[in-house]
Amino acid sequence: MSTHSTHSGQAPKLFDVHTHTQFAAYADDADVVIRRSLQGEVWMVNVGTQKDTSRAAIETAHQYAEGVYATVGLHPIHTEASYHDEKELGAPPLSSADSRELANESLKGFKSREEIFDYTYYKKLAQDPKVVAIGECGLDYAVFIREQGERLQKRASAEAFGEGGLPIEKRKKKQAEVFLKHVDLAREIKKPLMIHCRNAFNDLIQILNAEYRIHNIPPGIIHFFSGTKEDAKKLLELGFSFSFGGVITFARDYDESIRFIPLDRILLETDAPYVAPVPYRGKRNEPAYVWEVAKKMAELKGFPVEKTAETMVQNARILFRI
Repeated sequence: MSTHSTHSGQAPKLFDVHTHTQFAAYADDADVVIRRSLQGEVWMVNVGTQKDTSRAAIETAHQYAEGVYATVGLHPIHTEASYHDEKELGAPPLSSADSRELANESLKGFKSREEIFDYTYYKKLAQDPKVVAIGECGLDYAVFIREQGERLQKRASAEAFGEGGLPIEKRKKKQAEVFLKHVDLAREIKKPLMIHCRNAFNDLIQILNAEYRIHNIPPGIIHFFSGTKEDAKKLLELGFSFSFGGVITFARDYDESIRFIPLDRILLETDAPYVAPVPYRGKRNEPAYVWEVAKKMAELKGFPVEKTAETMVQNARILFRI
């Protein structure tokens, strides 16, 4: 595999700690997007969400001498058969049996499927020097909330069965079990966690508190933090940092938490290809756009953009040990 040399060993001006340029959304121009970021002195971490995207994140990282890193893990939505996200996985399979070959080609190797967390597989990936964290892993209850709302509208029975065929509490338990395996792996490999949490902060904090008391969990990032100020306080006490993305440029829901969290515990992300910041809303996101997040972060924290960016880079390099 060829390695593109884009840097001269100097520190970057900004760091996108959570992006997905290995996703199908960039199938035609990933190298162009990555080079645009690196030429703008923005480094990045491509975050894995399942076996295929984790492996692809590492393969992508190895194509560049520096500035592109990876994480490996199983996203909580992939602990059961989930909706098909074309930006992540490519075009969905065609229904016609005669079109299977074409469908497989359009997927470009990615599949939408329920996965079992294979500890041995992920451990092998995690030992790669380009891997800087374990995840994204965690808890995501958004789909359960949506399903419950749909049942109320349809006057369904009180028993909460979801699309996965199991009662919701069992599905939550499954997510928690998979998350704990990531915690074990992070502890063994001695790399931080990249945590995804949506509509589940009470349970997440309960799990992390228990792990902290028993095993002194490794530090990590709560990516795209959407919890309350009180959630942030509890997670700060456990040693976690928080990353914020493009949504802060157009939604005010995050302002209180951002102003509360110390600058040395904040990082920046794009979560590309999703949630592009102003002035790129509605377009495919990319790591170079993290500058717009930095500008808004500087405004909210009351610091110059240059100081904010410098601190964000320092925070990332300390956490990832690079």
